[in-house]
Amino acid sequence: MTEPVKPESQPRKGIYLLPNLLTTGGLFSGFYAIISSMNGHFEAAAIAIFVAMIFDGLDGRVARLTNTQSEFGAQYDSMADMLSFGMAPAMVMYNWALSDTGKFGWLAAFLFVACAALRLARFNANLSVTDGRFFQGLASPASAALLAGLVWTGAYYELDGQGLGFLFGILTILAGLLMVSNFRYHSFKDVNWRDKVSFVTILLVVLIFVVIAARPAEMLLLIFLLYACSGPITTIRSVNKLKLEHVVGDVNPTDFEEPQAEESNSEQDPQQQETKG
Repeated sequence: MTEPVKPESQPRKGIYLLPNLLTTGGLFSGFYAIISSMNGHFEAAAIAIFVAMIFDGLDGRVARLTNTQSEFGAQYDSMADMLSFGMAPAMVMYNWALSDTGKFGWLAAFLFVACAALRLARFNANLSVTDGRFFQGLASPASAALLAGLVWTGAYYELDGQGLGFLFGILTILAGLLMVSNFRYHSFKDVNWRDKVSFVTILLVVLIFVVIAARPAEMLLLIFLLYACSGPITTIRSVNKLKLEHVVGDVNPTDFEEPQAEESNSEQDPQQQETKG
């Protein structure tokens, strides 16, 4: 008699709790930002967007450290990012500065949301540049932080956002367009966080935290404003001649080769030809 074949053990179905719990925290923060702005609590709304950024930075790292990555987690994270860094900053900015500008205001807010969706879709489709040191276009959390920093600073100084609605509408449009641009932004993925550093470096980090804690609204706005401006500067320095495809549209990663590298390659070509000959 033949023994009955035992069914093979199948992997246990379910959802990893910890990383998706952090993603839910980011989703809640983005939703809270929208509700707070509708009630006129603009400082709380802006702070909630920055809190969502913290959760967004933690969930992926925790998933990798605990080996709990999943396709569900990746899709859930994208959905949460769309609300926290697309809808939330657009709605907060609209309620603070754009609601009295008529059609221009809600179209500027919609453009930001659409650009955030396109940015996330392009990233998920793996159409970004192959060089892991750079992002293709301004990342949606950084663009959301730029708007949140504007609202937080303006609300702190009791600035009349509605009186400068058209100015803030233009800034909202620019922040959205930077997300779908081809400008190169440093991703800081090449930084070795496990490497040893000097005592002076640690002291500088502590001082930076102290300065940010003393004036968080202004410092965070300044940091992300400088980061937003760094993309065009990095791109211009990375190409011999700036072309339209370096700014927007389909781009080949080889178009962003460093000029020095191209010059060194051109100097080596004759030597290689002599070797081949």
